[in-house]
Amino acid sequence: MERYKNIGGHSSVHAFELGQDSITVEFNDGATYLYNHASAGITHIDQMKSLALAGYGLNSYIIQCVLRAHAARLR
Repeated sequence: MERYKNIGGHSSVHAFELGQDSITVEFNDGATYLYNHASAGITHIDQMKSLALAGYGLNSYIIQCVLRAHAARLR
């Protein structure tokens, strides 16, 4: 996993891993969720990937747009 830059300084996102059609997000409490095209849609996954790479806005986006759209809770 790649550590999230957290440019804003207030994110609960700790790290992420990009897949071809997915993103796995690890939060500061250790909870880890898999989001993919089937669970959240291509548009949301593409936006989440972009925000993850930018290091800004991913936590807010998850809360506002895809909170319960994960494919699986991994941890």
